[in-house]
Amino acid sequence: MQHFEAIKGEYGITTDSTKMDVDLIHQYLSEESYWAMGIPKEIVERSVVNSLCFGVFCNEKQIGFARVVTDKATFAYLADVFILSPHRGKGLSKWLLEVIHAHPDLQTLRRWVLGTMDAHGLYEQFGWTRFTEEVSKRFMQKHNPDVYKNF
Repeated sequence: MQHFEAIKGEYGITTDSTKMDVDLIHQYLSEESYWAMGIPKEIVERSVVNSLCFGVFCNEKQIGFARVVTDKATFAYLADVFILSPHRGKGLSKWLLEVIHAHPDLQTLRRWVLGTMDAHGLYEQFGWTRFTEEVSKRFMQKHNPDVYKNF
């Protein structure tokens, strides 16, 4: 399997899942994110194995992450996007989105979706739009916010 990589100064992005720091990803998601608070490490490990992951590194140390759940043909869900606070404000989130959108396996997607409470402005810079009322009437969800309490 060929890995997709990009370099910008001291920073690098890779899709090589063997380089992902699952401990760091788990710590951020379970303790700092609003969307996956309390997520068990085994669930994070499974999500990394079964997704197209993008790790952001500074001098070989992971400082950011995003994963795409996709069939690599028509649909993708962008999830778990973060840059650690000491590295924010340097344009890394924008660069991460550029790299994700440029990935060769994601060029034929008809629809991308994501959920965010606070980063609409970032994603809108890359052509993402909020669901219109018409679109939101077509989409449904099955949501279990307490699923991690059973672990």
